[in-house]
Amino acid sequence: MKVSFKEISKQYKNKSALKNFTSDLETGIYGLLGENGAGKTTLINIFVGILKSDQGQILINEVDIKKLGSDFLTHIGYLPQYPQFYKNFKVIEFLRYMAALKGIPKDQGEKRAIELLQTVNLSDAAHTKIGALSGGMRQRVGIAQAMLNDPDILILDEPTAGLDPQERIRFRNLITKFSKNRIVLLATHIVSDIEHVANQVILLKQGELLKQGTPQELTSEIKGKVWSVTVTDESLEEKLDLKISSMMRDTNGIHLRVISDGKPDVHAVNVRPSLEDVFLYHSGEGEKW
Repeated sequence: MKVSFKEISKQYKNKSALKNFTSDLETGIYGLLGENGAGKTTLINIFVGILKSDQGQILINEVDIKKLGSDFLTHIGYLPQYPQFYKNFKVIEFLRYMAALKGIPKDQGEKRAIELLQTVNLSDAAHTKIGALSGGMRQRVGIAQAMLNDPDILILDEPTAGLDPQERIRFRNLITKFSKNRIVLLATHIVSDIEHVANQVILLKQGELLKQGTPQELTSEIKGKVWSVTVTDESLEEKLDLKISSMMRDTNGIHLRVISDGKPDVHAVNVRPSLEDVFLYHSGEGEKW
């Protein structure tokens, strides 16, 4: 399976949500990373047919999805940023209903629902009303419904927003589990969501593709541009115009992690870049203290 985005653009009045976005996706997990408003949800909405692009095309195995018509949707599993659930439905009832909407035969849909509840560790909640579930459990119901049709392409838009750390880890593990032999497109502005699971990172800024590559490739590009320096309270003020990604105080002073092309202080030492450093370096948005 191969997905190709060719020169996708979308304009809202005086704002460009996407500008000539071009990228190829094959089997693996792709982290679509960008701050709020970068164009992630617009791209996904165009992909799943909620929006129409102003120009460009999307191909699956070199065939324009417009030529595939509704058959294209059989390839897709989708968990939107704000999934809507029927709160009075029991979990198993909801999955049966979604299976029917996807055109899955009743017996097959029932079997698939039961299997997926086991996979997402919700078998014990099968007969619980969705309204009684925690946010993390509802998101697991959401990914289960996205997987009902065993899609070739799984699209997840900000799936861990609002989840506690334990549920976020659980959800990331599920993403890895479901990624075998399929394309997973995971849109987020939370770097840690993709740092440990993504094979490729697609970095968006203001609707434009800035970078695409493996986490290792992207971090290696800014090697020598991330620094650690310890300052005192008195000398901190003169460092506040730097691009500071983190600040921590202990008995030895205030430890700054600084992103800079040049050495920001005579005592600064290089440290290993992280994906978060890559994000901040290319976004052009350092923390202003």
